[in-house]
Amino acid sequence: MNKHRVYWSMQIGGWLLYALVQIVGSYLASGGISAKRLVFLLAEALLCLGVTHGFRVLLNRWRWLYLPMHKLLPSVSVALFIMGLLVYFLRIPVNLMLGRLFNPMDALDIQQILGQSVFYIFVFFLWTVFYFTYHYFERYNKSLKYEASMIEIELNNLKSQLNPHFIFNALNSIRALVDENPSKSKQAINQLSNILRNSLASDKKGLTNFDDELKMVKDYLGLESIRFEERLKTEFDIDPDSTKFRVPPLMIQTLVENGIKHGISKLTPGGIIQLKTFVADDRLNIHIRNSGHLINGIKRSKSGLGLKNTVQRLKLIYGDEASFRIVNENDNFVLTEIIIPQINSHESINRR
Repeated sequence: MNKHRVYWSMQIGGWLLYALVQIVGSYLASGGISAKRLVFLLAEALLCLGVTHGFRVLLNRWRWLYLPMHKLLPSVSVALFIMGLLVYFLRIPVNLMLGRLFNPMDALDIQQILGQSVFYIFVFFLWTVFYFTYHYFERYNKSLKYEASMIEIELNNLKSQLNPHFIFNALNSIRALVDENPSKSKQAINQLSNILRNSLASDKKGLTNFDDELKMVKDYLGLESIRFEERLKTEFDIDPDSTKFRVPPLMIQTLVENGIKHGISKLTPGGIIQLKTFVADDRLNIHIRNSGHLINGIKRSKSGLGLKNTVQRLKLIYGDEASFRIVNENDNFVLTEIIIPQINSHESINRR
């Protein structure tokens, strides 16, 4: 079910239940309930719904869900106190309209204000505990999905890089260089070693520095350049501010590999892999261009290593704040574009 729909179902249902409990309590206490009292209790529940929804908006805008406990508790305590006072004063005009309060000054008694506000503070405290508990389990479930997704992408990369065909081509390329260019063969061995080591050591739970991901991409392209020779050309245009960002491990390398496997390797004359990054509005834009053409200009979820997995990882890590697309830029190139925000490592699997 859509999370937005779940939220409003629980919000409306919860406050209707609150109103019902109040109505039944008033009826049992006095042996009946007047129409004015009934309308007031329903209006009170509506006010509480509005105040808690506003609190939820501020919780997300100020990112209180990610605050450490020593900062969260004082902030929430102050907010609950303000919410309690707010509902108390908002119900004054409701009472006036219903004819239940003839003199507004009667509602300004300090003891009455504090007594009623404490009641509302307690009710909002229960709402807050429920809301944070719900999000705790949601983030826990999201973290499990993310870890499963990371394991899947790691296995896909290991399968691609460790399968006999890949190893055979890499070692054949290196063997051909041993006599012709010993120094280049040593470099190729180092590149293959770096790729295998990074694949095995990649952090499955967090983000990796952009610089580390870029080094792996360059090692991979360097090794593939030996196999494809003049059929593979590489171009890099990296914004220096890119180093301030952290990215999902193996993501860029996976998409570069996808461009070679499903683009350049299919072309007799070969082609170009271009990696360009730039920062705009505190977001990292990653453009990967490869020679080739998508069939009918449509993204093929089953063709290309890790495309579906990449979309899933971006959704789990960044929610709606990241974007991914792969399109035919023109008749000669396929563009893969990723835009991600700058976030801290501890937020990476906790975003809504």
